[in-house]
Amino acid sequence: MATKNASSGAAARRYATALIETALEAKALDSVEKDLNDLSAMIADSVDLQSVLYSPLFKRAEQKAALAALADKAKFHNLTKNFLSLLAENRRLPILEGVAGAFKNEVAARRGEVNASVQSAAALSDAETKALQKSLSDAMGQNVTLDVSVNKDLIGGMVVTVGSRMIDDSVKRKLERMKQAMKSGANQNASKAKAS
Repeated sequence: MATKNASSGAAARRYATALIETALEAKALDSVEKDLNDLSAMIADSVDLQSVLYSPLFKRAEQKAALAALADKAKFHNLTKNFLSLLAENRRLPILEGVAGAFKNEVAARRGEVNASVQSAAALSDAETKALQKSLSDAMGQNVTLDVSVNKDLIGGMVVTVGSRMIDDSVKRKLERMKQAMKSGANQNASKAKAS
């Protein structure tokens, strides 16, 4: 399973790199980037769209037609439309979200930016988002762009992931650490009681 995920990740990066190179040649990088961001949001918001894209029950032609209709309605750049058609033709739609993520990361890296994923217990205000972005940019020494999402399981606080580094300042994590400390404290007390 890990090998399949690794190969899917490698394929997503290859497709993303090819799309970036083509978009740069066509001077359409900003348009394609916006299209992929919009498409990612549409996929996240629509179970029906997820079903059409990822279910093996839909035929290639049906997926291509659905994507073409969606791309036309959203007024996507021709390059984005052709790319989506290529993914459908090659039966690579299951890696579409991976391609969008790899595209975003590669474009950010080329611009000298770092992407940070932020999960917060409640929605952040514009002022809080800007303050967090400035703080992370100052700490990293380069411009940091944020992907902010709400995760109500956190109870309070937030989890920030930048590359391979994770800062977990959530109430959920603090409670887990407290529980762990109490358990280890109880174990130590039990050992001392046995020893005496």
